[in-house]
This record gives sequence, C-alpha cells and structure tokens, in this order.
Amino acid sequence: MASTSKPELYSIDDFEKYASDHLPKMVKDYFNGAALDGVTLRANLSSYLDYYIRPRVLRDVSKVKTRTRAFKDGNEIPFPLCVAPAAMQKMAHPEGEEAMARGCAGFGTVMGLSSFSTTSLEAVKEQADRARRSAGFVGESECVLQMYLFENFQTSVDLIRRAEKKGYKAIVLTVDTPYFGRRLTEIRNRFKLPGHLRMANFPDSLGVKTGSEHRTNDLDKARPLTPHAANPSLTWESIKQLKQVTSLPIWLKGIMTPDDAMLAVEHGADAIFVSNHGGRQLDHAPPTLSVLREIAEAVKGRLPIHFDGGVRRGSDIFKALCLGADIAWIGRPALWALAYDGEDGVRNALKILEEEFRACMALSGCASLQELGPHCLMATERTERGKL
Repeated sequence: MASTSKPELYSIDDFEKYASDHLPKMVKDYFNGAALDGVTLRANLSSYLDYYIRPRVLRDVSKVKTRTRAFKDGNEIPFPLCVAPAAMQKMAHPEGEEAMARGCAGFGTVMGLSSFSTTSLEAVKEQADRARRSAGFVGESECVLQMYLFENFQTSVDLIRRAEKKGYKAIVLTVDTPYFGRRLTEIRNRFKLPGHLRMANFPDSLGVKTGSEHRTNDLDKARPLTPHAANPSLTWESIKQLKQVTSLPIWLKGIMTPDDAMLAVEHGADAIFVSNHGGRQLDHAPPTLSVLREIAEAVKGRLPIHFDGGVRRGSDIFKALCLGADIAWIGRPALWALAYDGEDGVRNALKILEEEFRACMALSGCASLQELGPHCLMATERTERGKL
C-alpha cells in the first residue's frame, strides 16, 4: 500500500499527474518528452480511440483466465503485460531500477532493463530474484536486457556475457536508433544526468555520457547523447553477428512495418517489438497500434510479437492483443508509478491495469486469451478503415 502521506491513486492518469507535480522539470521532460512536435507520441495515445470493443453477454466469464508466459518454457505471468526498459530510473526514485525490479518481480512479471541504467544489471537481477522469493513464487525472476550494438562491438559482447552469467532471459536489441530523434525538451533543458548518478553498466573510463552537448558545426547540434549507442552502420547482417556470440534469444525492438517483420523472421530473430520508441525517434511515424495487425498477418505466428506505445488502460492491452500482440509492455506508466511510491507504486499500477484488463475481458464475453481477436473490435467513427 502507498504510504499514508500520499494520495490514493486509481488509474495510470493519476500516476502521471502525481509524477508531473513532483518530479523536477528536467526529469519530467526527459521521461515524457518526444521527438520534435510530438505527433507520434500523441498518436500512440489517441489510436486506441479508433476501436470500440464489442460487448458480448450471457457467456460464462466466472473464471476469466489471463495468465500467460513471456517465454515458451518460462514462468507464468499474471496477465499479458511486462515493464519495458527505460533509462536512468534513479532520476525518478532514489532506489531506481532496484525498486522497479522488486515491484515487477513481486507482482510476478518480466522487467526490461536499459543498458543505460543507473544500477548495475547484476544488482537489478539480485533484487528481482529476492523479491520473487519473498512473494512466494517458484523459480528465478525473468529479466531481459535492452541494449545496442555499439560501434565498439566488444562493449556489447561484454554486456551480453554479464547478462548471461546473471541469468537474464533475452537480449532486447534496439534497432530504431541509427540516429537519435531530435528531442526539443532535452535540448532546451540542456539535459544531463544529475551529478550524483552514473551509468552503472559502464566503467567511467569508457566515457559514456548522457545530456546535451552543443555542437556549433552540427545541424543536429545539442542532441542528447549516449555516445556510440546511435550506430548508423548496422544492417540485418548485424543480427547474425550478434547471434554468433550468444545463445540468448534476440528480440528486435523498433519493428514498424510488415517488410521489416518478415526480415526479422528471415534473419533469425526470436521475437519482435512493435515499437516506435514512445514517439522519441521519428516524429510522424505511425502509432504502433495502427500497424500491429498487418505486422501480425505478415508474421503468421512464426515468432512472438511484443508491443508498446501509449498503453494507459487495461482496454488498451485488450485491443493490442486482439490485433495480434502476444504481450504488451508499459514504459512511462511504470516510471510514474516508481516516482509515486517506489516498488509499491509499481506493483499497484500493475494491479490496476490487471483489474481493468480482467474486467474488459469479462464484459466482452471472453474467458480466455485465446478468444481474443479482431472480431472483438469494431472501427469507430474516427477511422475510415471500415469493418475489421
């Protein structure tokens, strides 16, 4: 439960308002910011209004089954939602990624850890394992490591080896950052990591920085930097290179077209993330929900489809699964919950979304995840897509 000095919160919007009122402006703008005009960020949110949910009645929904697995032979998770990787979480809460890990593992779901975390990947996994045992769950926690193929490939290999040793379950390779999106809030705020924090997965000697660096001779001056993460030389052959150095599953994060989804299948990806980086990369890219169904139809079940982008309600998760996602992920909502009350805030936000999702399933007449599909939805007046 939240401490008595904090207001009671009942929705993800409540968590957002709390974080907006309490986080420092530079931190709030960093977590909530988007590329340029924020067109894609807003579209991610509004795209859920393109679909109504068809209510069905007199169907036995006394035992709605929402449990699933993020890995074929892995732990069951309470419902199809995991927490996406997000950088520098100690800016949101003093215990940062450790509190996030405890919140996720205590709830029973998967945590994605950013390589640019303010806590080492080893410490995060240890906290997750401890919280899972304390909650009475059997087996180790499930964490995945988000990373980039750095220009210095050995830097990536070193991270992978550490993740393997500690028991991470997959590598989430971000593939939509050949260049960084131009995020005006970060530029205007001259964003930088607060001086008391550090990038815990990299030695200081590596020179990994975050923040804004003014470049007078660069058209993209003052762009936020995490040096060497933006690697414009990557190709599909880079996936093969990565698979040669690890047996961990490789999930590709940033797939937005059927063509790229098919290439992911052809090049041996183990899963894809339909994601536009929360609107932080290419502004005017489509919202993730609008491309999900055509990607699912192209993939034809040959690999799992993970999904993120604007999830704020249990009904958003329901719609994403109906359109072809296997599991949805939240990013900003988990950060807002962390800012509100650390690990307890994260667990409470997940419980709220679970309750909303379960109610949505029951009121649509669906007692199991296998019953979800496009037939559960209909187009609203907002869209010209016609019948599903």
